[in-house]
Amino acid sequence: MPYLKPKQRSRSSLKEVGDLNFRIHELIEIYLKGKDTIKYEEYNSVVGVLESVKLEFYRRAVAAYEDNKIVENGDISLYTNKDE
Repeated sequence: MPYLKPKQRSRSSLKEVGDLNFRIHELIEIYLKGKDTIKYEEYNSVVGVLESVKLEFYRRAVAAYEDNKIVENGDISLYTNKDE
């Protein structure tokens, strides 16, 4: 996680990837502070949420981007018909 100086922590700042990282971590901190006690289960659940978010982002955004690039630039020969 990036450690930002207080003046860099503007709520409207999401211009750099470090800002995004900071905001995600901030949300996790808010979630965990709402717990009476924090056990391994809470940490494990947060990791599971992050993994699910990562997979959903890949499925919806990155895969679509990659599919467009295949159309634009052609697929790699490993996955295409060798007779063509």
